[in-house]
Amino acid sequence: MKTSTAPQFFIPDPLDNKRLAHLCGPLDENLRQISAALDVTIFRRGEKFIASGGNAARATEILEHFYALADKPVSVEEIQLALVEQRAGAEPDELSPGSAAAAENAADDVEMTSIEFPVLKTRRHDLRGRTPHQSQYIRSILEHDITFGIGPAGTGKTYLAVACAVDALERDAVKKIVLTRPAVEAGERLGFLPGDLAQKIDPYLRPLYDALYDLLGFDRTQKMFEKQAIEIAPLAYMRGRTLNHAFIILDEAQNTTSEQMKMFLTRIGFGSKAVVTGDITQIDLHSGQRSGLIEAGQILQNVRGIAFSHFSSKDVVRHPLVGRIVDAYEAASAHKAGAQAIAADFGGAKSRNAANAGGGVTKSARPRNANAAKK
Repeated sequence: MKTSTAPQFFIPDPLDNKRLAHLCGPLDENLRQISAALDVTIFRRGEKFIASGGNAARATEILEHFYALADKPVSVEEIQLALVEQRAGAEPDELSPGSAAAAENAADDVEMTSIEFPVLKTRRHDLRGRTPHQSQYIRSILEHDITFGIGPAGTGKTYLAVACAVDALERDAVKKIVLTRPAVEAGERLGFLPGDLAQKIDPYLRPLYDALYDLLGFDRTQKMFEKQAIEIAPLAYMRGRTLNHAFIILDEAQNTTSEQMKMFLTRIGFGSKAVVTGDITQIDLHSGQRSGLIEAGQILQNVRGIAFSHFSSKDVVRHPLVGRIVDAYEAASAHKAGAQAIAADFGGAKSRNAANAGGGVTKSARPRNANAAKK
C-alpha cells in the first residue's frame, strides 16, 4: 500500500451531488470512519476531498472506490469491511467482493475464483473469504477432514466454519450438523443447571446459533433442529459416540483439556468433517490445566489429512478498532513475556554468582587432607 505524508486529493469525475451525498454518509459519518481507521484528516472543499497524514493515499483510494459505487447509499458497515480488506492487503479494485464490479471480475475468471477464492453457497448468502487467511481457511475445510482455525476474536473462525457446514448440508455432502462447545464456566456439570439439555447449553452455543440464523433464517433453522438435521451436543456428553456423515464444529476449543480434545477428535466417523476453532490467548481453564488446543497443535501438526489455519489481527472483520485492540493486547503480552524472561535470566545469574562465591570460600577454607587438618 502507498504511504505519503504529502496531502492527497480526490476530485470526483464526473461530478454528481447525489453520489457525493451517498459517499459522505449522514453528517459525513463515512468520512469520519475512514479518518479514524487510517489515522488521517479528510477535508471536503466543495467538490474536492483533501486527505493528509501517513495513509492519505490509501484514504483517497477508498474514496475513489466507493464514489464509483455510490449510485446508492454507502453504509458504515461497507466502509468498515473495505477498510478491513485493504488492511489485509487487497487492492482497491478488489475490495467489497459483494459489489457489482467484483461480481463481474469473478464471472470473468471462474476458475481462479473456485481455486483461489472458494465460494460457499447457502440459502441466504454466497460467501467467500474477505482476507487471504480466510480464503485459505475455507479451502482447508473443503479439502481436509479435520481443520483447526486458531486466532483472535472477530476473524471469522466460527462464522465461516458454520457457513461451510451449511454449504455441505445444502449439497447433501453430510446428513447433519453437530455443534459443540465446552461449558467451562459451569465446570461441565450441566446437570446442575435449570432446564432441558438445549436450555442448559444454549448460552454457551449462542454464537453458533447467531451464525445459523444469519445463514439460514430463524424459521428454517428451527425446522432443521426439529428434524435433528442440526444437533447441539455438549462436549461432556459426546463420549462414546461415533458421528458418521456429519459436519462437527468444536468452538472455543482453547477451553478443552487434553483428554477432552482427544475424546472429541476420536468421535469422527465415516464421511464426516470436523472443524476446531479457538483463541489461545483467551484460555479459561483452571490454573495448572493444559489447553487441549495448544497440545493438539504440537502433536498433530504433521498428520496427513489435518490442516491448521492461523489468523492475526489483520483478519479481524469487525469494527476497525477491534484490530487495533488485538494488536495492543498482543504487544502488551509480548512485553510482559520479555520482562519475565529478563527477570528470570537475571535471577538465575545472581543465584549462580552467589553459589560460586560461596563455593570459593568453602574450598579455600577446607584443608587439602586429613594430615594437614591434624597439623
